[in-house]
Amino acid sequence: MARPVCGGRFSRLGRDGSTPSPLFSPSPLFSLALALALAGTVCRWPAAGATIAGTMATTTALVRNRARHWAFEADGRIRCDVCPRQCTLREGQRGLCFVRKRENDALVLTTYGRSSGFAIDPIEKKPLHHFFPGSRVLSFGTAGCNLTCSFCQNWNISKARSFERLQSEASPEDLARMAVAHETRSVAFTYNDPVIFLEYAVDTARACRNAGIETVAVTAGYIFGAARREFFAPMTAANIDLKGFTEDFYRRETGAHLAPVLDTIRYVKHETDLWLEVTTLLIPGLNDSDEDLKRQCDWMLTHLGKDVPLHFSAFHPAYKRTDCPRTPLSTLTRARSLALSAGLSFVYTGNARDPTGATTYCPNCQTALIVRDGYTIEQYRLAKDGTCPDCGARIPGRF
Repeated sequence: MARPVCGGRFSRLGRDGSTPSPLFSPSPLFSLALALALAGTVCRWPAAGATIAGTMATTTALVRNRARHWAFEADGRIRCDVCPRQCTLREGQRGLCFVRKRENDALVLTTYGRSSGFAIDPIEKKPLHHFFPGSRVLSFGTAGCNLTCSFCQNWNISKARSFERLQSEASPEDLARMAVAHETRSVAFTYNDPVIFLEYAVDTARACRNAGIETVAVTAGYIFGAARREFFAPMTAANIDLKGFTEDFYRRETGAHLAPVLDTIRYVKHETDLWLEVTTLLIPGLNDSDEDLKRQCDWMLTHLGKDVPLHFSAFHPAYKRTDCPRTPLSTLTRARSLALSAGLSFVYTGNARDPTGATTYCPNCQTALIVRDGYTIEQYRLAKDGTCPDCGARIPGRF
């Protein structure tokens, strides 16, 4: 179990001066960008046209950007079948996500091989508390989103309608080699929803799995059918955002529907072997009522069981919801108490300092097993076989 030392926006790693032995030979530009990431800085590649060793497989990316999961409609339009929106496109048009485009009578992924930046984080930031706690994860995303959340916390990336955000270039193999060379346990597809860059995410996940690297999907779960099966197949863990628990909230605040998200959560739990955790961002006055929270927790208990970890995260005013106040800690602790009372075993608080809400307790004897302060692990008492050292109860997760 690696212990992270965290500060600021990203974890600060490698301060002992040690450098892992690289398993590939990066260019000076690549090394500089990675050094900045290890220092806790959001990294971006040079603008298009700059010299990067090997051109980062640009030609291959052009071939790879052909999208999957689409079909022709009777009227000649192309229908994208990645998410329940099923956007229908004429030549030159893009889907609501902005990154899937009809081009030369085919659907292409315009962001394949391009990233809005990357960083090395503690796994707890995703958040995942039962998936190799204390390990490091290489995080990256692209741009765009298939939801229209009024409260988006990463709106400058997910709502981007310009490729100015996509200054980094990296093939799936580049990302896998980088993760291996710098000893991260996993790679996370995050910042914006990876279902919209499915082909890039899947190819990267396969390259990572071949290199012995775990793969994490951080997603709102708005995906269905064959695309859902393909997307989750090479993943080893997922944190799914359950943004609220009423159809009205989903329709009004996200431009989507609740049912497909619940279907995805059930699918991941019961039809895959992924490790699953769920997160709900609590927005004062919008999705934080006792009634909504009780209904959500009852649904989770009935359909997922008591052992799927649930995270309640604090909202900060952003995008179109600057009229809402920050979520007070009292709301997070109230939600956690309701969830525990409903019978869920592992309930956490996030985006606010709350050591009690961040700590993993044994549900059998209530012993504190993994004591956290923010993203830092202060004490780790879990046995190597994932059991409580005091009562022997097995704690679900990947340890």
